Amino acid sequence: MSKRHTQQRVVVTGLGVLSCLGDRSKTWESLLAGRSGIRMISDTDPSVLPVQFAGQIKEFDPSSCLSSKEARRIDLFIQYAVVAAQQAMEDSGYDLSQLDQQVDLDRFGVCVGSGIGGISTIEDQHNVMNQKGAKRLSPFFVPGAITNMAAGNVSIRFGLRGPNLCITTACAAGTHNIGTAANLIASGAVDCMLAGGAEKGSSLLGMAGFAAARSLSSRNEDPQAASRPWDKDRDGFVLSDGAGILLLESYDHAMARGARIYAELIGFGMSGDAHHITSPPDGGDGAARSMQLALDQAGLKPEQVGYINAHGTSTQAGDIAEVNAIKKTFGASAETIAISSTKSMLGHMLGAAGAVEAAVSVLALTEQMAPPTINLDQPDDGCDLNFVPHTAAPFDSSYVMSNSFGFGGTNGSLIFSAVK
Repeated sequence: MSKRHTQQRVVVTGLGVLSCLGDRSKTWESLLAGRSGIRMISDTDPSVLPVQFAGQIKEFDPSSCLSSKEARRIDLFIQYAVVAAQQAMEDSGYDLSQLDQQVDLDRFGVCVGSGIGGISTIEDQHNVMNQKGAKRLSPFFVPGAITNMAAGNVSIRFGLRGPNLCITTACAAGTHNIGTAANLIASGAVDCMLAGGAEKGSSLLGMAGFAAARSLSSRNEDPQAASRPWDKDRDGFVLSDGAGILLLESYDHAMARGARIYAELIGFGMSGDAHHITSPPDGGDGAARSMQLALDQAGLKPEQVGYINAHGTSTQAGDIAEVNAIKKTFGASAETIAISSTKSMLGHMLGAAGAVEAAVSVLALTEQMAPPTINLDQPDDGCDLNFVPHTAAPFDSSYVMSNSFGFGGTNGSLIFSAVK
């Protein structure tokens, strides 16, 4: 049977993360310690905003990947993607100076999405047009802002000539890009994919828009306590920026080059709520279908999953819907699974959230440690599962799940396994 008709195993060989807590190592260390990265907005005057805090990346320096001229021409979300992709490539053991000698670049692709893309650049250029006229717009405005240019710039940066894709599915984008990339590898169409998501949504317009929709927490007096998934006093999510990129390979390809393998991606499920533009159904039916499809593809029984990195945004409707979905999917075993929301420390990175959380899930699997859910002081009615409150906890399992759900009723779930 030819390679393209043979189902390939898909493994994770590289991880790249940028978050308000730092790079991958700093993010993981801080999560285990229960430290929040949420702060008052510092890159603009927040006084005009009703919500004045976010999870922003501090002291960002793209110079390891991009010249100052290149960086000026592209939105920060694209810069975040390129830097995180380089981290993943370096982490995987590839020598970037000799990449074309180590891998078939025609069979190496990119699948990186975003929720809202270059909103900061759009906002800036709109201001330029209003103040100085249309002729003063940057010629790099459009290619520096459109959503697929994170994937495009990653492809160009590393000379990757395989599929070049961007799936934009709101807060599920990171998860859907990883799952889609895995399916391409599994089908035999490619050997390797850089996959994930990137976001820089904390512009004035982005913050004001989500605040107008009453989606955001308004705890200006205590930002680090603002993201409180499943807590009775939760009042909305915290908007954050970041990027997560996973290097996925076929198992055979990774073994042939002697790569270090973090985990195997064995399950991917997707579904639609068909219910409401922003709110899930109370029972979490769509989320439950997504998780069940991932379990079915992985060939797992519910009780085999030891940890779930929940979507857990800290919204009234979303949190309880996910709890109900987990109970529906996992039955009696739902009570024994370690479930946490790292958004309690990272905030919500929109289209990057699922990708960063997938990386966190892989690290949780390799270290058998569940990061905590901080700020969970008084669980809300019905929120009665093991949410690993306040302090990280060990678990004993070869399987973890990561959930992402987005506006428009789009759902995605990934399952990672220890490599056997």
